[in-house]
Amino acid sequence: MKHWREAALVLDRLAELQAAGTRAAIATLVRVHGSAYRRAGAKLLIAEDGSTVGNVSGGCLEQEVRGVGLRVLRTGRSELHGYCSGPDEIGSWNLGLGCDGRIEVLVTPAVETRSRQRELLDGEEPFAVCRLVTLGTEGGDAQLLVSADESEGALDTPVFDAAVVRHARELLGGTASAIHQIAGRDVFVELFFPPPELVVIGAADDAPPIARYALEAGFRVVVVDWRPGMLEPGRFGADVRLVESDAPRLAERLTLRSRSHVVLATHNYAVDEWYLRPLLQSPAPYIGILGPRARTERLLGSLGEEHTFDESRIHGPVGLDLGGEGAEQVALAIVAEILAVHAGRRGMSLRDRVRQPSLAFE
Repeated sequence: MKHWREAALVLDRLAELQAAGTRAAIATLVRVHGSAYRRAGAKLLIAEDGSTVGNVSGGCLEQEVRGVGLRVLRTGRSELHGYCSGPDEIGSWNLGLGCDGRIEVLVTPAVETRSRQRELLDGEEPFAVCRLVTLGTEGGDAQLLVSADESEGALDTPVFDAAVVRHARELLGGTASAIHQIAGRDVFVELFFPPPELVVIGAADDAPPIARYALEAGFRVVVVDWRPGMLEPGRFGADVRLVESDAPRLAERLTLRSRSHVVLATHNYAVDEWYLRPLLQSPAPYIGILGPRARTERLLGSLGEEHTFDESRIHGPVGLDLGGEGAEQVALAIVAEILAVHAGRRGMSLRDRVRQPSLAFE
């Protein structure tokens, strides 16, 4: 989910650099073995002045990859580098990952503009960006963009590109970004799926930190309130969508989907009950309710006779039990729980998870 937002930030910065006549390279994580901080598709943009946007690790590789990017800008030739943290590699090179995994990073000069890709990142449909993993070639920036009903760009011959388009469309059903063998050649198929949405109903003082943490985690964020005076853009920032709506008009003004997560935080029992009615009729998989358990039970009890609903969607009190207090700490607990639910996890301490067999490097 962070992948979608990060790609938008990288492309926005690339457009600024290209408009100013400044060159840049893009490092893309194309393969992961074992445990790693980031997944395939993570990006680091390196401008020729040395500034960067994004990351491909937890901070242990960025300076090294930055140096590779600057060299790629000097030579104009793409490079593929592997990094891992096995004992032999650390002993030999004193450079490795902190996650006991191995990754491969493809670094290419950024030559082509990507305006159509940026447009798709503002939309709601999945798409793929395909590129050849070809090293040492001049440029190396050619891409083939593929969605359900269009393709743009070229990698090689029309016959080869048609095979790539077919393969990419088969992957849009929900697999992860990876290198695929297509017609005997390595093609990195980077998949983009619209991120989950967090809808906060109620724009009181605890809403801005919830919105801020959720944005950083990769959610699209919407804040709803029936009071226009509470929806001041300066309180939330330009990336948060603000929707003025009372409960009866909520379905008209906001489309809740199967990837929408809702936090009900109006601080008013009657208003919560007002909004809860349309929320229970939506496909939202997560409905968090601020307040103590007894309050949530009264709310559900008052609606139970007229609504049938899946109680597993209801999270009240909302948030993980972190023992926090105040708006910032409560917001952290709420966003953490939503992340866990979205990932199908229990939100437990990683220390307490049952150890899985180690994955051997391929």
